Amino acid sequence: MSIKYILDRLPNHLAPIMIEQNYSRYTAQDQAVWRAVMKQNIRYLKNVAHSSYLEGLEKTGISLDRIPSIEEMNHSLGKMGWAAVTVDGFIPPASFMEFQKHKVLVIAADIRSVDQIEYTPAPDIIHEAAGHAPIIADPEYADYLRYFGEIGSKAFSSKSDYRIYEAIRHLSILKADPTSSKSTICEAENLLNNEIENAEIPSEMSLVRNLHWWTVEYGLIGDIKNPKIYGAGLLSSIGESKDALKSNVIKLPYTLDTKDYSFDITAPQPQLFVTPDFKYLTHILDEFANQMALRTGGLDGIMKAIESGNTATLEYSSGLQVSGTFTNTIVHKGSPIYINTTGPTTLNFNNIMLPGEGPEKHPDGFGSPIGKIKGTLVPTRFLSDNELMELGIRVGSYSSFEFESGIKVTGELRNVVRKDGTLILMSFTNCKVTHNRKVLFEPEWGQYDMAIGESIVSAFSGPADSDGFGLKIDPPKEKTHKIVYSQPTLHLHKLYENVRRIREQKQNYYSLHNIWSNVVKDYHNEWLLPVEIYELIKSDSDLVNLSNDIRSYLLDKRSSIPESELIIDGLLIE
Repeated sequence: MSIKYILDRLPNHLAPIMIEQNYSRYTAQDQAVWRAVMKQNIRYLKNVAHSSYLEGLEKTGISLDRIPSIEEMNHSLGKMGWAAVTVDGFIPPASFMEFQKHKVLVIAADIRSVDQIEYTPAPDIIHEAAGHAPIIADPEYADYLRYFGEIGSKAFSSKSDYRIYEAIRHLSILKADPTSSKSTICEAENLLNNEIENAEIPSEMSLVRNLHWWTVEYGLIGDIKNPKIYGAGLLSSIGESKDALKSNVIKLPYTLDTKDYSFDITAPQPQLFVTPDFKYLTHILDEFANQMALRTGGLDGIMKAIESGNTATLEYSSGLQVSGTFTNTIVHKGSPIYINTTGPTTLNFNNIMLPGEGPEKHPDGFGSPIGKIKGTLVPTRFLSDNELMELGIRVGSYSSFEFESGIKVTGELRNVVRKDGTLILMSFTNCKVTHNRKVLFEPEWGQYDMAIGESIVSAFSGPADSDGFGLKIDPPKEKTHKIVYSQPTLHLHKLYENVRRIREQKQNYYSLHNIWSNVVKDYHNEWLLPVEIYELIKSDSDLVNLSNDIRSYLLDKRSSIPESELIIDGLLIE
């Protein structure tokens, strides 16, 4: 499948979230960070990760020696029917899910700094490319990921969900920036904790995020006593992947109850969940989806749409979908009998906007009954033209009829719309709609489009046809911080470039003496560059003295710089 075909299917509102990768921004030190993490991950994960991980690295075109370009990844992903785009850090959960629904991986363009090499509080290209991408080489898991996006993108969010997202994004940006002060980070942590403590009852989206976290990000698979790793958060974190399998981290069977376990992105996870296989993930997701308004509809679904305060869709039993901002419903004897939107609204069928039923026609809102017309045993959506005429409802004629709920409609029927033989919409002029003494529609308001359907069978977040609705999503206001390097750091990057050139060209090894002298003289806390040098010369008998010097230096750094320990240990045991 061509990448262009996959990306062209993305709805227009996702375009502002995508950014250019700008590969030239990666420094030689960034490339060294990628190499160090990948080499250590492969060394460890080959024995503890799901079997599809190593196969997937090759299938997705991810090299151990250099940060992948999105173009390179897409060349390989396209063969599996997937694609990738780059974004700026954390993006809103609903957007993340929607990309996934369309089989597109979002790749955070930044890469973690050296001092966060074991774990990064923000998504980065190691986490996204080396963590998420390889596992989709497994067809069952790829199906689960796409299906999760389809379900998750329809989940209702609460008003506090977005505030929590913004607080998480803000904190991750600060923690990923090595120049952030402790007081600033502490303030951001307090803000996040405050938002979580004051959050409303867990929304569908918050529960979906929990399921996503404990599977896609931190999932284990297989035997609960000896599980394998498949979650991207573990696959991309040297420290966490080792800690995850220790006995102090509780291992629990993955069930629907996992949705009730929240998580803290700033701390190690006290428990992890084990699925027997990838197919079981889809089974649990189906169980969850069966509890969502997406599949239950009804008054509860209508109320979730209203409480969200954002664009949502209600689907009638006829298949007609109304998309807009729902603000009110009339309830009669415990059942909803009328709905209202405010602002631009569209009418749709099978997630495609009906011709002429866009926001231009309904700029100020929409209202319509729910229920069955009085006087017939046949559901209204199944009435033929002849059966409508028996009720006194004929195109081109003045009609007056009543719903079983007591809603009365009088007006001239101008048009009916049927889909697959089912009546879904009736349009009236000179129309008045009332319920008891309340006027719901006046003749001077224009044409009255009346949705047909005896019940609301589905309710979900967002418009049914986002492009038809003209949905727009602004990219996050707060951008990830672009580090401004000092002159000494720029000089250090130059040393990294020189070492990289020597490795790639396989010559001028003796010039490593001068580079090493620079490190000893000017960069007392540097450890990754010595690792790069040592890796090149440890088996070279002509440079044994230099090799021994660097080895001694690294053994000393292992105890003084905690984040270097795992990398150095892995290198020295080779």
